[in-house]
Amino acid sequence: MFSSPLVLQFPPSIQMTDEQFFEFCQFNRDLRIERNKLGEISIMPPTGSETGNRNFNVAVQLGVWAEQDGTGICFDSSTGFKLSTRAERSPDASWMKLERWNTLSSAQKQKFAPICPDFIIELRSPSDRLQLLQEKMEEYMQEPGIQLGWLIDRKHRQVYIYSPGKPVACLDNPDTINADPVLPGFILNMSKIW
Repeated sequence: MFSSPLVLQFPPSIQMTDEQFFEFCQFNRDLRIERNKLGEISIMPPTGSETGNRNFNVAVQLGVWAEQDGTGICFDSSTGFKLSTRAERSPDASWMKLERWNTLSSAQKQKFAPICPDFIIELRSPSDRLQLLQEKMEEYMQEPGIQLGWLIDRKHRQVYIYSPGKPVACLDNPDTINADPVLPGFILNMSKIW
């Protein structure tokens, strides 16, 4: 069974500013909230425990690699990024080169950073519609700085590989996924994800 996010639409006369949207998200921090480029706010249902565990396993593997590599930093699923389209998105896991992160001011780092990570992962939960996630991945691929994205569809045991300017590749039931050359040496073991 699929449940779509609750989408809130506002008339143009009462669109939230970036500051107001950030404050709205902070005030409702138990909700998973994103805003698209049209200003529509999506409130996603929380993930189930199994999906939360799989998400955690993705984040742990990425985090361990990032600590050893030392060239960038990781973010969890509650981190919001302001895209060039004015959308605010929160990938399930992401990584950014330190040199890009360090271009931001302290104030920018405290809110929804106005930058897209170099690498993002979206993990499809049973309540997610695949088409909506694919559209979100395409949106990321239009952003400056993005180099690689993975959409993991546990239901069909498929991984969609997104790279800017390239056709989407689909892996069927892989044991591992390799992020070379964007994240040299990062290999996601899928045994704890499937």
